[in-house]
Amino acid sequence: MTNKLFILIILIFIVQNLRAQNELRFSRAKLMGQNDPELYSKSNGLIPQVAEAFEKMKIAALKAGFDIKIVSAYRSYDRQTAIWNRKFKANKSKGLSPEQNIEKIIEYSTLPGTSRHHWGTDIDIIDGFKPRKGDLLLTEKFHGQGPYAPLKVWLDKNAAKFGFVRPYTNDFERGGFKYEPWHYSYAPLAIPMLKSYLELDLSSLLIPETLEGREHISPAFLKKYIRENVLGISSSLK
Repeated sequence: MTNKLFILIILIFIVQNLRAQNELRFSRAKLMGQNDPELYSKSNGLIPQVAEAFEKMKIAALKAGFDIKIVSAYRSYDRQTAIWNRKFKANKSKGLSPEQNIEKIIEYSTLPGTSRHHWGTDIDIIDGFKPRKGDLLLTEKFHGQGPYAPLKVWLDKNAAKFGFVRPYTNDFERGGFKYEPWHYSYAPLAIPMLKSYLELDLSSLLIPETLEGREHISPAFLKKYIRENVLGISSSLK
């Protein structure tokens, strides 16, 4: 091999490596749900690479007798703010103190700017072959005699083959949000997105002026929230 050819190969390798690194850089707006993402379709709310993996999983599930339906996927910063404010007002009307209110909300819901749903990589799913009655995303519906229990068994065995991992596992040692058997993240993209997300100065970004109860969210609370809720996920997604 000549020196010129060797140098050319090295340069090609460097360029390819730089391109790969650039592809894994994500803007603050994208990571916090403040952009207008390129979605595969408005109906499924996933970015293209995730949508392609999801469609493959959906086809495999159909062959096994399940119709995987997305209940929620991409969620914007403004949408997450609206969810938070609605819950805060509802809890306040029931007599909860601000501190109790916030703790109640973060059992399942995130502060705006911290939801994995901002990334277009995460899905909440059910079996579309089953009748839709009441609140669909309840733990008991995915266990025992629940309508989505058979789908959960199939997902436990097969979801990872398509890149999907459950972030909020049924692990008593995991802190933060409660167990969500319906929620899956597309690991090949969610992992580098989390890494980029943690490089942001989150303490200055997470309390919008329009957030209900914002005066009761302290720097100490935010630090604990990031440690337990943002990072309280399956080790497979870190």
